[in-house]
Amino acid sequence: MPTILVAPAGRSVGLTSVCLGLVHAFERTGRRVAFVKPIAQPADGTPDRSRALITAGTNLRPPEPIARVEADEMLGDSRDQDLMEMVVALCQKAAKGADILVVEGMVPDAGMVHATRVNSLMAKALDAELVLVCAPGGLPPATVVEGVHIAANGFGLDRPAALIVNRVGDTGRGLLHEPHREDEREDLAPLHQRYRELAVEAGLKLVGFIPADEDCALPRIADVADAIGASFMAVGEAGRRVRHVALCGMTVPFALDLFRPETLVIVPAGRDDILMAASLAAVDGVKLAGLLLCGGGDLEERILKLCRPALSTELPVLRTAVGAFDTALAIGRSNLEIPVDDRERLQNTMGNVAGGIDQTWLDQVAGAKRETRLSPPAFRYALIERARAAHKRIVLPEGTEPRTLKAAAICHDKGIARCVLLGVPDEVRAAADKAGVKLPGSIEIVDHRSLMDEFIPILCEMRKKKGLTPDQAREALADTIMPGTLMVKLGKADGLVSGAVHTTAHTISPALQIIKCAPGMTLASSCFFMCLPDQVVVFADCAVNPDPNAEQLADIAIQSADSALAFGIPARVAMLSYSTGASGTGADVEKVVQATKLAQTRRPDLLIDGPLQYDAAVMADVAKSKAPKSLVAGKATVFIFPDLNTGNVSYKAVQRSANAVAIGPMMQGLDMPVNDLSRGCLVDDIVYTIALTAIQAEQAAARRATLAAKG
Repeated sequence: MPTILVAPAGRSVGLTSVCLGLVHAFERTGRRVAFVKPIAQPADGTPDRSRALITAGTNLRPPEPIARVEADEMLGDSRDQDLMEMVVALCQKAAKGADILVVEGMVPDAGMVHATRVNSLMAKALDAELVLVCAPGGLPPATVVEGVHIAANGFGLDRPAALIVNRVGDTGRGLLHEPHREDEREDLAPLHQRYRELAVEAGLKLVGFIPADEDCALPRIADVADAIGASFMAVGEAGRRVRHVALCGMTVPFALDLFRPETLVIVPAGRDDILMAASLAAVDGVKLAGLLLCGGGDLEERILKLCRPALSTELPVLRTAVGAFDTALAIGRSNLEIPVDDRERLQNTMGNVAGGIDQTWLDQVAGAKRETRLSPPAFRYALIERARAAHKRIVLPEGTEPRTLKAAAICHDKGIARCVLLGVPDEVRAAADKAGVKLPGSIEIVDHRSLMDEFIPILCEMRKKKGLTPDQAREALADTIMPGTLMVKLGKADGLVSGAVHTTAHTISPALQIIKCAPGMTLASSCFFMCLPDQVVVFADCAVNPDPNAEQLADIAIQSADSALAFGIPARVAMLSYSTGASGTGADVEKVVQATKLAQTRRPDLLIDGPLQYDAAVMADVAKSKAPKSLVAGKATVFIFPDLNTGNVSYKAVQRSANAVAIGPMMQGLDMPVNDLSRGCLVDDIVYTIALTAIQAEQAAARRATLAAKG
């Protein structure tokens, strides 16, 4: 099993962040990755941050590291090999059942005089591939690579070390400075090429080039409060991000430009005018990171009363007795590392690092190509990449909804899809401004009212059997979901995503009326992609059909199997029931028996079996006793529930109890893709649903082309 030792070639290189990103990068390729920090870094007995961050950001549970005090004693007594035996045993424990092991080395600090020696010992004891991490910090590339070359020689290995250059382009500008503007960002491609050339000359392998990402460094307002010892006058949304800190010592007209989203406004003592102006900005919809009131003395109650409406916006308000200038300096000096409980920042950092790792090297390290399981990171990564390749136009009817706006901007910037926002353009832009979302200038905003004249006669024609009148059509088209659905039907968009503020019925009813089922399909259904700790499986139908009959259940099974295959999941379909085989009787069991036979007859190419109890479907030992001849039992990947009640309860139970991510529901069986969102969805949920929809649109286009070719 390949083992990778990640060690620093200098100080403050972001070693743990790189280890997190490497784990994530290997997981995205479908490999089972293990991680271990063999020797705890802090000498005072406090929990090791690396292990805590890995536990918080992944499904891994690394073993407890060797205590630093114990390691120091052994090294001081020249018991190097005894220590390495303990390291090897710990690594073997961590690597059980994995394909790759990532080992984090020691970081030099004031109390750790033998970090380099320990790293060299571990590299040899583990026969590990050495990965050295550096951070330029403004130094010329030649100087940086020369330093890494010297560090690599110190390990005395007989094979070249790999090199990851981290935090490229980081100027060290902290929160007290203006954030980067787009026109300030350097084109890093020439620099990347220069590092590649220098690495070859130095006998190193450049395997990672990680640009500094400002978004990965943004602390929460609560983190800033902890760092400087400030107290909360009003907690509000303590998770708001701080992108910029503004010390407002000027008059209000000059301070207004500083009142922007994600800005922490420092209010000096006695500046009640700044406090009131910032509060008014918050009430007006500017999502400031927070207010920080500095200096001693009590605030005038009448002033506080005027500012209280700002608190209803969940604006955090901090208080410190330290003066404004010293407070600003304290923030600038603070070491705002990623807190263990900041999962969002942790995930962003992991994704940023993983995106800069060379894919060819990842495959080489992992060994020969083989069939790999589809892990949740691999599934999500594949979704984004396939959506990018599809390059589809996805309409978003909820054009003023803040999460939708942010997701649209992300999809546009990352090339996941060409999103079309429906709504009154001025209202869409105003909603984006209030939400602190910078919409790309090229993103498309369509005023649904402008489609009325074109769509009214078309809708009347489509619904003439229902007697739809022009006035009724106009009323239906006033709701953005109906014109969005027509855009998909008429080829003006490739798919639709809605539901952040609408019910499932509201989202899919127009699709059932206008788009209808694909040829050969008798019903529309839904499925969830359940991202379990070790794999992704499909649950269906958990959102649409309350009580399908045997024929409908067979259709759902076939649709779900095809959905699994379309997204890279092997299709082994379990038709679930409270009975396995002939162990139980009753109408509910008989329905599943008939549905299984129908599905097997219609699609003999698929592995479908049932009825199966859930434990028989997923556990090999149970399957061996209950269904020993089944090709599905014990290893099912697609789970078909007998009714909506069972399916919905089961997916939510698994989601909450197993801490699984449920992507969906994804609609199946429609001629063109329309997908629903949960009203409690996160921005990432919307992004992944847009990606799913784009891939479905590509598949629908291919299906229509095949049918057309057949005549």
